[in-house]
Amino acid sequence: MVEAVRNVFALADLRRKLLITLGILVVYRMAAHVPVPGVNKEALTSVLDPATSSGGVGQLVGLLDLLSGGLVANFSVMAMGVYPYVTASIIIQLLQPIIPFLDELAKEGEAGRNKLNQYQYYMTVPLAALQAVGQIRLLEGGAGQAIIQDFGLNLTGIATIITMTAGTMFAIWLGELITEQGIGNGLSIIIFGGIVARMPQNLVRIYSQEGFGGLLLYLAIMVVTILVIVVVQEGQRRIPVQYGKRVRGRKIYGGQATHIPLRVNTAGMIPLIFAQSILTFPAIVAQFFANPVTQEPNLANHISNLFSGQSVWYWPMYFLFVVGFTYFYTDVMVQQQDLPGSLQRQGGFIPGIRPGKRTADYINGVMRRITLVGALFLGGVAVLPGVIGILRGNPTANTTMLISAAGLLIVVGVVVDTMRQLEAQLLMRHYEGFIK
Repeated sequence: MVEAVRNVFALADLRRKLLITLGILVVYRMAAHVPVPGVNKEALTSVLDPATSSGGVGQLVGLLDLLSGGLVANFSVMAMGVYPYVTASIIIQLLQPIIPFLDELAKEGEAGRNKLNQYQYYMTVPLAALQAVGQIRLLEGGAGQAIIQDFGLNLTGIATIITMTAGTMFAIWLGELITEQGIGNGLSIIIFGGIVARMPQNLVRIYSQEGFGGLLLYLAIMVVTILVIVVVQEGQRRIPVQYGKRVRGRKIYGGQATHIPLRVNTAGMIPLIFAQSILTFPAIVAQFFANPVTQEPNLANHISNLFSGQSVWYWPMYFLFVVGFTYFYTDVMVQQQDLPGSLQRQGGFIPGIRPGKRTADYINGVMRRITLVGALFLGGVAVLPGVIGILRGNPTANTTMLISAAGLLIVVGVVVDTMRQLEAQLLMRHYEGFIK
C-alpha cells in the first residue's frame, strides 16, 4: 500500500491530476465561505440547531446541508451546492422510459449521452432558481423570521436568486474540471469534501455532549458501518453469459464466456433522499396549520410530530419508505440498461435460458432477489440513528452521528471509485496497484 502511494506521487501525470483535484477543492471550500449579503446569522443558526429547529423543516434543511457539502450552514453563494444538477439528472433518468425521444438518445452512445448532459445543464438553471427561493422560504418557516433582509420581488430578491444560481453553476463547473483533468467523479468529490470537512465540528460536539467514552463509541460504530457498507456495496451476483461463434471470412469471432455483474445495491443513496424528502413534506405542510406552543396541540401538531422524528413510528416508516424506493429506483435503472436486448444484439445468451422474454424474466427475478438484501441494508443504515437512540433509552432522539447515513454512503462510494481509478492508472503504467 505504501509503495503504491509512493508510485502515485512518483508519476508526473498522476501527481499533476492529484494536485489539480486538491487545488480545485481548495478553491471550492474558499468560495463556500463567501456569504450571501444580508443573511440573518442568528435565524440561520436557530433553524440548523437540532435542539431548536422545528421538526420536518430542520430535518429537510439538514439533508440539503449534507448534499450541499455543509454550505447551507454558512449560507454562502454556493449554499445549494450541486444538488440542483443531481435533481436534474434524476429527473432525466426517470423520464427516459416515459419519453421515447430521451430513450433513443440514451441508446445513441457517446453523442446521445452528451446531448442528455446538455439537457441536464439546461434544466439545472431553472431548478437552481426555484430551489433558491424554496430554500430561503423553508429556512424562514423553520426560523420564524427573515433569513434574507427585504427578500421578495425586488432588486434584493432577484440579485440573491441570480447569485445563488451562479454559485451552483460555478460549483458544477469545478466538478466537471475535476472529472476532466483530475481524479475521480468531480461532483461526488466536491460533496465528499464538504462532508469530511464537517467531521472535526461533529467530533467536538460529540465530545462535549458524550465525553471521551461516547466519542470512542461513535467512532467504533462508524468503523463498523463503513465495513458493512463496503461489503454490501462491492457485493454482486455474477450471471454467466456465453457468446456464440461467428464466422466472418476466414476469421472466427466470439465463443468466449463472461458474466453480467448485478450489484446488490444498484440504487446507491438515492432511496434515502427520496424517502426523507417524502417523509418531511407532511411535517412541513402541517407546521403552517399547527397551534403555537402556548396553545393546546391540534391535529396538525400531531402530524408534524409524527413525520418529524418526534414519534416512535417515524423510524419504521422511514425504513419501509427506503425499502420501497430502493425497489422502485432499481427497477427503473434495470429497465434503462436493457440487458436482455444488449445480449441479443451482441449474440450472447445465458446458458439454459432462452433469449428474449425468458432472459428478461430471469434477470429481473435475480435482480429482485438480490435487491432485497440491498434494500434491507439501506433501510438499516437509514434508521441507524434511531436504533442508537433506542439503545440509549430515547427512541425519539435524533442522534448526532460523526457522518450521517447518506454521508457515509457518499464517502465510501467516492473513496472506492477514486481508488479504482488510481489502480487502473497504475496498472496501465505497469505498477502494482492498491488492490491485490
